[in-house]
Amino acid sequence: MRYREILQQLERKSCTWLVTGAAGFIGSSLVESLLKLNQRVVGLDNFSTGYKKNLLDVRQIVGLDAWENFSLIQADISDLSSCRRACAGIDFVLHQAALGSVPRSIADPIATNQSNVTGFLNMLRAANQASVKRFVFASSSSVYGDHPVLPKVEDVIGNCLSPYAVSKRVNELYALAFSKCYGMECIGLRYFNVFGPRQDPGGAYAAVIPKWIAAMIENQPVHINGDGETSRDFCYVANVVQANLLSALSQNGQGLNTVYNVAVSGRTTLNQLFGTLKNHLLPNYPHLENLTPHYFPARAGDVRHSQADISKARELLGYEPTHRIEEGLDETLRWYTANLLRIQPVEQIGSFTSKPTAPDADTALVPMRI
Repeated sequence: MRYREILQQLERKSCTWLVTGAAGFIGSSLVESLLKLNQRVVGLDNFSTGYKKNLLDVRQIVGLDAWENFSLIQADISDLSSCRRACAGIDFVLHQAALGSVPRSIADPIATNQSNVTGFLNMLRAANQASVKRFVFASSSSVYGDHPVLPKVEDVIGNCLSPYAVSKRVNELYALAFSKCYGMECIGLRYFNVFGPRQDPGGAYAAVIPKWIAAMIENQPVHINGDGETSRDFCYVANVVQANLLSALSQNGQGLNTVYNVAVSGRTTLNQLFGTLKNHLLPNYPHLENLTPHYFPARAGDVRHSQADISKARELLGYEPTHRIEEGLDETLRWYTANLLRIQPVEQIGSFTSKPTAPDADTALVPMRI
């Protein structure tokens, strides 16, 4: 009910939003949803992990009229001047830009800190100086670390198990400090294993669902780290979009300057996930009949089990997941079945047509109309 009210509110009144990481999987989903609601959207991305093809997909979906309300700034959040330019005239910030992946952070903790901590602080500072109305940011279930109790409750966390987890916990602490020191309104969202269309199936740090879907369709081996009984609270991206919009527009003063779990409060083991994906794809891909997974040692930094308590988000934000894992997988598999063969590396997409404004001499900012 609350989400329907928010959507109706946005349909009546247009605001200006900044989505960082706009070319990423989650960021492009937020851009798509906002443009469909006739909102003005500025995207900020350096394309280190995002893809121009994601934005091309959004343009095709929303149509050229809605697309006129979108503009892109190609820049890095580690550059403060770029963050300041991006925040100018913005009502709401939805901060998604980060270097994700626990294994990546273990391999390169310096890069993770530069993007996820320095970049985050730059965005906070820029948003505060621009007097944005609210700053909503992506945190992670990884902050729960080694705390064993399930389901995970926001105010009970353990020791961080990776540099990525540390970076997300630091984000939460900085946001709280800015709310106390500068009066900013900030909300953090602890995402639990988000999946859906446009999620990258390739690369060393690909998430499990798109990686396995691609492997199954292409008749490649499927690898499971550990014994397959590791469990996760998989969350479809539409639920994440809902949580971001509810957080940005919530009028509940008690629900500000805090963090929320964003999930469905379910548990699925990797073995169960493998079986579900195989069964869904088998009618169209008979080569999967005898497919079995290959088991490898568990990865460093991974938690054994993860499940969210979402009662806080339900009570204070009005959050109610619209998609459980079954509905989310149905939509995700339809998208990958239709689009996997045409997914290309970003270098093959070609350049956007652009109408750049003149950047300041001290910034590498490249504003573009796509």
